[in-house]
Amino acid sequence: MSARALPYRPHNHDACVARALNDARERCQEHGARLTPIRERVLELIWQSHRPLGAYELLGALTTDGHSAAPPTVYRALDFLQQHGLVHRIASLNAFIGCSHPGDRHTGCFLICQTCRNVLELSEPAIDEAIGGAAQAQGFAMRESTLEIAGLCPACQEAPDGG
Repeated sequence: MSARALPYRPHNHDACVARALNDARERCQEHGARLTPIRERVLELIWQSHRPLGAYELLGALTTDGHSAAPPTVYRALDFLQQHGLVHRIASLNAFIGCSHPGDRHTGCFLICQTCRNVLELSEPAIDEAIGGAAQAQGFAMRESTLEIAGLCPACQEAPDGG
């Protein structure tokens, strides 16, 4: 796998990263939250990757950039980004991925390739409705939900070794 994994769907990657950063700036401004240079750089690193990154991978990238960051700095930045709906935590990988729809209340539904570790966030209202309806039928007051689906992305399915 290359250092920069490719998304499942072809797109203009630079525009994708720029849009995510602009969305983050607008969202933080709307909520009176401070998007510090370190927080913004952590978000940018996550979006540039298109695969989930762990805190120590982010710390290494920040150090390479010349920042004198320590693990608590990265964890605080990730906490901030999660609180403001800008990233999701992929529990099975203990890593983080950019949120495709910041500000929208939604189920985090992720397709995770077990070979290349690429992750695609699905936007499927029917999934949100089904999970919400099932929880409500049980009298459960759902606050958030995350669904992780493991398998093989199209590229890994086509690989000579079959993923």
